Amino acid sequence: MGDIMKKTALCGLLALLVAGCSVSPEQSQSDAATSAAYQASLGFGEQYKQQFSTQQVGEKPQHTSPQQQNINHYVRGIMQELVNNLQYVTSSTPMAVSSFVFVDGSFDQASLLGNQIAESFMYEIHQFGIPVIDIKTSDFIRITEQGDFVLTRDYLEVSATQPIEYVVTGTLAKHQGGYLVNARVVGMKSKAVVGSAQGFLPAEIANGLLSSGKPAEGVKLIKG
Repeated sequence: MGDIMKKTALCGLLALLVAGCSVSPEQSQSDAATSAAYQASLGFGEQYKQQFSTQQVGEKPQHTSPQQQNINHYVRGIMQELVNNLQYVTSSTPMAVSSFVFVDGSFDQASLLGNQIAESFMYEIHQFGIPVIDIKTSDFIRITEQGDFVLTRDYLEVSATQPIEYVVTGTLAKHQGGYLVNARVVGMKSKAVVGSAQGFLPAEIANGLLSSGKPAEGVKLIKG
């Protein structure tokens, strides 16, 4: 009786081991695809870092004052940090960029600063070699007396389906002396963060932006 119980227990244990080791073909293919995408992203990132290092060596040192720099200079630094830990993103994974919003504000209201940071990231990502989808491009060109326009902020005028796999987004936090910039790359379907970076934007750089709807401070309008 004892031998029978031992054999039964042994058979049950072997069955559990076999079941635990078995993987469905679909799961195996999914794991293989994920691993391949991850390895491709590592090679892509290394290629960019080598290219950037080569450019840095070939460039002559430039000593510029904060007054001679602009937001692009600081966004470029954040982009370099983002690349250092970026995963799954390659030259075949289209990406979009959204406006940066204040972390303590409404997430459906962007400032001039947040919109310009997004524009700067679009440039840097394109330089990186990742296809960028401009989500503000409509499906037609609007021709008017004021000009010819293809960009829009009306979601009804853009395609409902776009080949976006990842999006660069982020938040801003007002800090004494400037702004903290928190950037991240998020998968559109998975919502997983596959890259992140932080940077600091000095107040004098941010204040250099002037709204097109307001006169520059210190400039008085005199009627003729």
